[in-house]
Amino acid sequence: MTKISQASGRRISFSPVFLFMAVLFCTCLIISNLIASKVFVVLGITLPAAVIVFPISYILNDCLCEVYGYRRARLVIWLGFLMNFFVVVITQLAILLPGAVFWQGDEAFRSIFGATPRATIASLLAFLAGSTLNAWVMSRMKVSQQGRHFWLRAILSSVVGECADSLIFIPVMFFAMGWQAVLVMMLCQVSAKVAYEIIILPVTKWVVARVKRLEELDTFDNNISYNPFKIFDL
Repeated sequence: MTKISQASGRRISFSPVFLFMAVLFCTCLIISNLIASKVFVVLGITLPAAVIVFPISYILNDCLCEVYGYRRARLVIWLGFLMNFFVVVITQLAILLPGAVFWQGDEAFRSIFGATPRATIASLLAFLAGSTLNAWVMSRMKVSQQGRHFWLRAILSSVVGECADSLIFIPVMFFAMGWQAVLVMMLCQVSAKVAYEIIILPVTKWVVARVKRLEELDTFDNNISYNPFKIFDL
C-alpha cells in the first residue's frame, strides 16, 4: 500500500472508486432529506425514515477522509451541500407550479416537499459545518497519531461533527421551546448518532481497509490548507 503525504498544490486524479463513493455520498444526503418527513416507531422509539441511509453516509464520510485525505473529502462535502441546495430549489419551484385541475395530489406534494426556508437553511448549514469539522478532526488526528487508532478518531470526529450540527440546527428550529428543551434535544441527538457510529464501527473499519487495499492508497495530510472554502485545492 502506498502512503501519500499531500503537499500544497499537488493535484491528484480521481479514480472510479472515488467517483462512485462521491456520487453515493451525495445521493444519500439527498435521499435523507427527501424521506426525513416520514417517521416510524420501533420498540417505542420514534425515528425519521432517514435513519435508513445513516450507516451508509457515516461509512462514506469516514472512508473519504481516511483514504483520500481532507482536501478530497472537502470537495465531496461541498458537492453534497450544492446538490442538496439544487434539489431544494427545484422542489420549491415545482410547488409553485399550478397543479392540473384533474390532479389530486397537490396538497400531499406540498406537505412532503414544502419545507420552510428556515428549516432548509438550518439543515444545509448544519450539514456543511458538521461534515467539515468531522473531516478536519479525522485528518488532524491521523497525522498526529501517524495513522494509528482509527477507531478513536472515527468516534471523536463524530462527536465534534454532531455537536456542531446540533448547535446550528436544533436552536434554530426549536428555540421557541426554551433553552432547557433545546439542550436536552441536542444531547439526545448527539448521543444517539455517536452511539450509532460506535455500533457500525466494525463495518466502517472493514470498508476503509478494503478501499485502501483496492486503491493502494493511504493519504496523510501534511502541509495542506484546511481552509474550508478552498474547494478546488486538490
